[in-house]
Amino acid sequence: MQPTPAPAPSPTSPAAPVPIAIARGDGIGPEIMAATLQVLEAAGARIEPHEIEIGEKVYLRGVPAGIEPQAWDVLRRTRVFLKAPITTPRGGGYKSLNVTTRTALGLYANVRPCVSYDPFIKSGHPGMNLVIVRENEEDVYTGIEYRQTQEMVECLKLISRPGCERIARYAFEFARRTGRRKVTCFTKDNIMKLTDGLFRQVFDATAADYPEITTENLIVDIGAAFLADQPERFEVLVMPNLYGDIMSDIAAQISGSVGLCGSANIGTECAMFEAVHGSAPDLAGRDVANPSGLIQAAVMMLAHIGQGDVAARLHNAWLRTIEDGIHTADIWDPERSKSRVGTEAFALAVCARLGLEPRHLPVASYQSGAPLPVAAPQTAAQRRELVGVDVFLGWDAPGRDPAQLAAAVAAAASTSPLHLRAITNRGVKVWPGGFPETLCTDHWRCRFTPRAGGPATQAEVVDLLARITGAGLDCIKTENLYSFDGTPGYSAIPTE
Repeated sequence: MQPTPAPAPSPTSPAAPVPIAIARGDGIGPEIMAATLQVLEAAGARIEPHEIEIGEKVYLRGVPAGIEPQAWDVLRRTRVFLKAPITTPRGGGYKSLNVTTRTALGLYANVRPCVSYDPFIKSGHPGMNLVIVRENEEDVYTGIEYRQTQEMVECLKLISRPGCERIARYAFEFARRTGRRKVTCFTKDNIMKLTDGLFRQVFDATAADYPEITTENLIVDIGAAFLADQPERFEVLVMPNLYGDIMSDIAAQISGSVGLCGSANIGTECAMFEAVHGSAPDLAGRDVANPSGLIQAAVMMLAHIGQGDVAARLHNAWLRTIEDGIHTADIWDPERSKSRVGTEAFALAVCARLGLEPRHLPVASYQSGAPLPVAAPQTAAQRRELVGVDVFLGWDAPGRDPAQLAAAVAAAASTSPLHLRAITNRGVKVWPGGFPETLCTDHWRCRFTPRAGGPATQAEVVDLLARITGAGLDCIKTENLYSFDGTPGYSAIPTE
């Protein structure tokens, strides 16, 4: 028999509804948003939705960002955004709306819970219950890329100390406030010693303020292996943007289905809540999509805006629906499921179970208030000193002999105070002492440092570039070499 729906409890002191922005998105977005709004209303959510249009239709109207100025006004006014997935048209000229929204509104923390609901949804990891806290604004996701020569393109990986401090502290605060006892950091600091190295250094420094929490540092490749094989060992994971994107999808899938997971994007002023999955246009209009990811995102939204009572009511009804075997096609299993339903019927089943709690899965509960934003500490100033320059050249002479290039560059800089020390190609030193087996492209890095030692000057760098370009060499870009309190702030060239 279908459970009897319980009426939503009335708050003892009714508060004004919280204005939120909503976007129905593309593909399956309108269907799962309709289902989510239906269960929110039935659960007694005290919200006032303001609808905006984003995504494919806006892109195709000639708006490269996929969102128009008036929609930004709504987002900045409401400061809370519940977003269905969108479709970004293929081809150049279209910027990711997710990335744009996160960076424009300062949504620095992407929080993705990944929980196993075994035995009701098939998973090989019944004890899995982890949260990935992903840095959300930096790394290669800034999208700063260049084509520099016929053969070489470049993507800049940007990691800042304030960005690291903010996300590390958020991860520890999240663990403390949710009763989790371990925070693990994923980086690749054995290779990217400055960028990922900074992330780990800040993580370790922040950990000292949380002595009750166990910490762990893992290289991302072995960390990914452990995550896929032993997710039960993790509680909270924090990592840079790219790794967080990849690891959270892996974690979501092995928990049972990517379609079950919601995501919160948290900033100091605004927040956005969305499903982890995409717009799945092939399923659009068929009433088969699972709305659970967006429902879970809505639960996180309710907790964020201080409606923990409604969040728990809705989450527990969802858990009871899953326990009762009411499943959409993506999680249907003849051995576990009892009723295969579509999008609308699943939402109705959740509504029918409002007021009920799961019999076997842990009962959900939420604090009455939203977590406070975490301010980043001020970065301590260090003495910065210019100690050289890397000059990148496009050079494609027949044979691509590094010694020939070195002779030409050294001749051009023969009277410069800056001396050619080494040449690399794709990061590998090819002069002096390179190997003929090394593949060389048409993109070269030439490192210069002062002949007499000590610091360099900007005037010397400008003079050097004038000499190099005057000799007919193609200067693509430069990177100044700085030391900070005497420590090199650049990657070394082996046996330089």
